[in-house]
Amino acid sequence: MSELPEIGKISPEIFNELIYPRLGAKSRSVIVGPQHGVDVGIVDIGGKAVALTTDPVFIVPEYGWERAAWFAIHILASDAVTSGLRPKFLSIDLNLPMEITKEQLEIVWDTMHRECQKMGIAVICGHTARYENCHFPMVGGATVISVGEMDEYVTPKMAKAGDKIIITKGPAIEASGIFATMFPRLLEREFGRSFSKKAQKIFYKMSVVEDALTAVSVGVRDNGVTAMHDATECGIWGGLYEIAQAANLGVRVEKERIVVEECVPEICKYFGIDPYASISEGTLIISCREHKAQKVVAALAKKGIVSSIVGELIDPERGMILVEKGREKKLRHPVVDPFWKAFYNALSRSSTH
Repeated sequence: MSELPEIGKISPEIFNELIYPRLGAKSRSVIVGPQHGVDVGIVDIGGKAVALTTDPVFIVPEYGWERAAWFAIHILASDAVTSGLRPKFLSIDLNLPMEITKEQLEIVWDTMHRECQKMGIAVICGHTARYENCHFPMVGGATVISVGEMDEYVTPKMAKAGDKIIITKGPAIEASGIFATMFPRLLEREFGRSFSKKAQKIFYKMSVVEDALTAVSVGVRDNGVTAMHDATECGIWGGLYEIAQAANLGVRVEKERIVVEECVPEICKYFGIDPYASISEGTLIISCREHKAQKVVAALAKKGIVSSIVGELIDPERGMILVEKGREKKLRHPVVDPFWKAFYNALSRSSTH
């Protein structure tokens, strides 16, 4: 029996061993069920495609209440839009610590309300309470529901060998955004004030809502985008591995073609993490039919979102290939994201100074 990881998401092996064989009652309405590396489930309800995704409500007070709430709601919506469908409804459970005040809750909820308004999401039900033994940052759970036509959604099973891989924003967006927000003075001391201020702006790139909805506006399935995956835990390397695995395909990607945002290399080097294996909420991995790939990149550019074509999906027998400095090697799933250890080490160091 495989072992559970020390921290973070369970491995594909544990998922296949414990979770996948036990999925409750069977239903013919399920179009896309639970899969490792797939962010949404999709069901047929009355001839409509309804996509659902569930995640923790992740609120970090140290970001500042408004930023923390912005991030919390965009984490949820970012998974939902990988279906290709626009998010419409939110069900949210807040199990809050006893120390949160009415004023703090008001800031959190007002921010969530405003972001939902902007995205066209209606809050339809939930639960809000304070309890003993509830602690930040995991303070509940939420489900986002997206609705569209049956020919509008995408899922990795629609991907084919030859589809191009497009990556937005590049590696370690979340890792860099969090480090810059949590340790601005440290970065200012090391790299200067202008660097620190620029780095803090990465925080608001930690969403793929606009990335995904822009990409599918070009076309879907045989006319464009075939699958999307938010590169969260284990970053770009983990995300590429997962989207290819979910499609039952291999992947060949050239590292030097991946765009990199300013400040990211310096931050990751300073904190001692591999940017390509580090958590990267805000980075969208897109598979797309070859004839529409350049149009997707151009549409993203019009929205101010940097992206590039970095490789393609290939026949599964060729495996997972990473090209670095012109040499091919095996692309491996990082399994354990290096960000968490580096982050808690940095927190520990900062608290002792």
